[in-house]
Amino acid sequence: MLSTDAPVKPTGLKPVLEVIPEHCYQRSLIRGVGIVARDLLLYGLAIWGLVVTNNPLLLVPLWLLAGLMVSGLFVLGHDAAHGALFDSPRLNAFVARLTMLPSLHAVEVWIFGHNRVHHGHTVRQQIDFVWQPLTAADYSELGRFQKLVHRLEWSSVGAGAYYFHRVWWEKMVRFPAPARWRAAMHRDQALIIAFGALGLALSVGFAGVAGLWIWVKVVVVPFLLFCQVIGWVVYVHHISPEIRWWPRADWNRFHGQVEGTTVLWGPPGWDLFFHWIMVHLPHHVDMRIPCYRLTEAARAVAAVFPDDVEQRPIQLRDYLRSTKICKLYNYERGGWIGYADAT
Repeated sequence: MLSTDAPVKPTGLKPVLEVIPEHCYQRSLIRGVGIVARDLLLYGLAIWGLVVTNNPLLLVPLWLLAGLMVSGLFVLGHDAAHGALFDSPRLNAFVARLTMLPSLHAVEVWIFGHNRVHHGHTVRQQIDFVWQPLTAADYSELGRFQKLVHRLEWSSVGAGAYYFHRVWWEKMVRFPAPARWRAAMHRDQALIIAFGALGLALSVGFAGVAGLWIWVKVVVVPFLLFCQVIGWVVYVHHISPEIRWWPRADWNRFHGQVEGTTVLWGPPGWDLFFHWIMVHLPHHVDMRIPCYRLTEAARAVAAVFPDDVEQRPIQLRDYLRSTKICKLYNYERGGWIGYADAT
């Protein structure tokens, strides 16, 4: 008699890792350096344009380009901070710090929160801090102003505010460094402060009081646009009606790294700016895969685990649907609920 039992899902990642082709781990020094150099060139051109013009018709497209390039450089720095972009640990460390300067991210602080906490416990209640949903009870305990902030940050226009507040400010700036990594974290935080202060000093030295506007144009506005872009990117990686968040005791690595993220296919030219970061599932399965190998790795995993890989084209309507449905979470039932359920 044929068994009608459903196949048992893995709890770990070994079966998933086994289907990723070996060459997906091969890194190209020329390709890595080329991508970084191209992004730095485009970022530099955008910054130069912002310095020399105040024409509103030029400022807006230059700000958009600068925001995209800060985001692209950040994605490359994110890869380097994982040790995935180059074979050389020293080169990865240097590139991570260089490319994360415009986004004002201290690399060692980022490594702790992102590599160790977020990747180690993706979509796990009370541990993964990135877009972790509140329960109805959690929301009911908030004050009126805090509830308004939550409604903004979880709305269709709130991704940037969420990232700035919950990730950059709380986990990058105000984060109390553990003793083991305190010296390295403070060193990288000092590097970011020096970058911002140097930009301000050069701007004021070049143009006097008017230099404050130059500094706002070339540092502050691109950074805020970066927060909007990356906030949205991280949201769509881990929040949708189809993605389940798990209580601590029920979580496992397959739930987190395979079922807890997405593969989103962008239009032609998309990855010139986003560097395959939207092909996110294989990156969570194995952080060592360089960004330009993620597409092939994703297809290999999806071929063996088609029912567990959430993949689709990037569409605005999917994002709007998620921001409408995904407000609070019922961990016992394993599903999203609305604000009305918290009253």
